[in-house]
Amino acid sequence: MIFSKTLLRQRSVLPGFDMAMGLTLTYLCLLVLIPLGAAFLRTTALTWPAFVAVVTSPRVVASYELTFGASLLAAIVNAVFGLLVAWVLVRYDFFGRRLVDALVDLPFALPTAVAGITLTGLYASNGWIGRYLEPLGLKVAFTPVGVFVAMTFIGLPFVVRTVQPILEDMASELEEAAATLGASRLQTFTRVILPILSPALLTGFALAFARALGEYGSIIFIAGNMPMVSEITPLLIITKLEQYDYAGATAIAVVMLVMSFVLLLAINALQAWARKRQGK
Repeated sequence: MIFSKTLLRQRSVLPGFDMAMGLTLTYLCLLVLIPLGAAFLRTTALTWPAFVAVVTSPRVVASYELTFGASLLAAIVNAVFGLLVAWVLVRYDFFGRRLVDALVDLPFALPTAVAGITLTGLYASNGWIGRYLEPLGLKVAFTPVGVFVAMTFIGLPFVVRTVQPILEDMASELEEAAATLGASRLQTFTRVILPILSPALLTGFALAFARALGEYGSIIFIAGNMPMVSEITPLLIITKLEQYDYAGATAIAVVMLVMSFVLLLAINALQAWARKRQGK
C-alpha cells in the first residue's frame, strides 16, 4: 500500500504535492478566504447591539425571507424540470434536439440585464404573456412571483448540465432489466434510476440554489424592488453601499453568507449520504 501511494505520487503530472498544495491554498486565500475575512472584519465597526439591530430590522428580515424562500423554491422547480429536460435530451432523438440543447445554455450566455428586461417585457401587464395572466388574477411582474420566475430562468442550466452526463453514461439496459423483473415504471424510476442520479441531481440543485441567492441583474427589473414586498437582499446591500453605510452592508452580507454556507453544507451532507448509499 505504501509502495503504491509512493508510486502514484511519483507519477503525478503536477509538480509535486507540496508545490501543488501551496499554489492551491494561495489561490483560495487570495480569491476566497481573504475577501470573506475582510467582510467579517468590516462588521467589527458595529457594536453587537448595532449589528443585531441592522440584521433583524423588518425590512432586512423581509428581504431574507424573499431571497432564500424564492431561491429554494426555484431550485426545487429546476431540479424537477431540469431532470425532465435532461431526460428528453438524452433519451429521445427528435427534430430540433440540437436547438433545444443549445437553448438550455442561453441563461449562461445572456447578460443578466438583458434577461431581466426580456422577462419584464414578457410578464408586464401589457406583455405578451402578462396581458393574458393579469385578467386571471395572476400578476407576475413587480411582485415576488417575478423574483421566482427570474431565479428559475437563470438556474435551469445548472441542473440540466449536471444531470445530463450521468444520464448519458447510464445504460438503458438497466431499465430493461428492471422491466423484465416485473418492476413498474414508477418502481424503475424510484429504485433504479433516481438512486443513481441523486448525487448529480443534488449537485445541480445546490448550484441552482447558490446562483439564485446571488442573482441581481435579472431580478431588479422584474421585481419592482418594493421594500417589504419584492426587495431582494443583494439589492438591499447595494442600497446600503450607495448610502455609504458600509458597515451595515457588510453586516447584512455576513448574515447572508453564514446562512448560505449552512444550507450548502446541509446539501453537501445529503450528497455524501446519497453516494454512501451507492457504495461510492
